Amino acid sequence: MLLAIFLCMYLARRGGLGDDVILDVVIWATPIGIICARIYYVIFSFDSYKDRLLDVFKIWEGGIAIYGCIIGAVLTVLVYCRVKKIRSLSVLDVGCVGLTLGQSIGRWGNFVNREAFGGPAAESNLLRMKLYTDATMTTWATVHPTFLYESLWNLGVFAVLLVLTGKKKYNGQIFWTYLLLYGTGRLWIEGLRVDSLLIGPLRVSQLVAFATALAGLIMLVRGAKTLRRGDNIHNY
Repeated sequence: MLLAIFLCMYLARRGGLGDDVILDVVIWATPIGIICARIYYVIFSFDSYKDRLLDVFKIWEGGIAIYGCIIGAVLTVLVYCRVKKIRSLSVLDVGCVGLTLGQSIGRWGNFVNREAFGGPAAESNLLRMKLYTDATMTTWATVHPTFLYESLWNLGVFAVLLVLTGKKKYNGQIFWTYLLLYGTGRLWIEGLRVDSLLIGPLRVSQLVAFATALAGLIMLVRGAKTLRRGDNIHNY
């Protein structure tokens, strides 16, 4: 988080937004994002809480989802920018670059917690992870390190966004690219995981990933068409 904040402050200064905008957004978006991450998780795991509702507040026992956090943070930015009369897409363009770097680093928390891994992986698989499958630590399984897949994917997305930041043609271009690239990566990586939140037989994160990637693609195509027409796309 700290590295993402410092990076966003640097990008905001370079883009003319100023440090105060980033710090204001962080102060509001951080607690709201955490709360929304918990709400998102509880909604799609409600069977685990319906008979013990007070456990919903025991966030220290685990159970948060990054998509809920992102949704909460984006909504916070939209409200903040409306109140302050700032173009929200310019703030989201800066914020998603730092967010992607933070996500890449944060995924290693899954390694520490031995979570967010995938199904069985062949011994010949270049990237693989071994986990003990019993309390005595005598037997183990080789699985897909999906947290690592996403960490590397996000690092690549971060590099693309950072380069694109210096070539941005209109507000929102970086954010829409983030939605497209992150959603695309999450769509296939989530299919390998064994601990996904579900709606019936469907993986929630894959549905959300498809929706975000599609939204990002549609907005990028719209932006490209607007540029070709010569319209003033900077007002977006």
